[in-house]
Amino acid sequence: MFRELNTNELDWLIGLDKKTVSHYIDVLEQAYIVFRVPAFSRNQRNEIKKSQKIYFHDNGVRNAVIGKLGLLPIREDKGALWENFLMSERNKQHDYHHTYARMYFWRTKQQQEIDLIEEGDGALKAFEFKWSAQKKVRFPLTFTKNYEAETMAINRENFREFIDFGS
Repeated sequence: MFRELNTNELDWLIGLDKKTVSHYIDVLEQAYIVFRVPAFSRNQRNEIKKSQKIYFHDNGVRNAVIGKLGLLPIREDKGALWENFLMSERNKQHDYHHTYARMYFWRTKQQQEIDLIEEGDGALKAFEFKWSAQKKVRFPLTFTKNYEAETMAINRENFREFIDFGS
């Protein structure tokens, strides 16, 4: 699972100040190595508001940076790898087809989460990513009660329609 970016934690871990870390992330984003996805919130009291996640445009670069180049069956980070793949491919499709949709993630202080919220044409779509098609997906009631959104679970059996939406 991806964690939100916490620049205070990141600067402490790598020994750089917050401004330098933020500048480096800006440079990586401008070089199309990473992209940021902000938190979605409509000011509900328990929603995370100011956080963001960072994804790599290329999973190969992601794997090299974290030093995990093993075969997929033995990877403990399959879920995170799958999430990064789906987010980057969806982002590329939006760019390619010139569709205007804002991408967010959603999380509450109680750790309820939705991997991707897309906002476009006045509508919300919520997506949850699962490596296994057998995993049961429940969208948090906190989200579904407060927002009218189409929901969809994405897995290895249906991911092509998710990333090839413009075809």
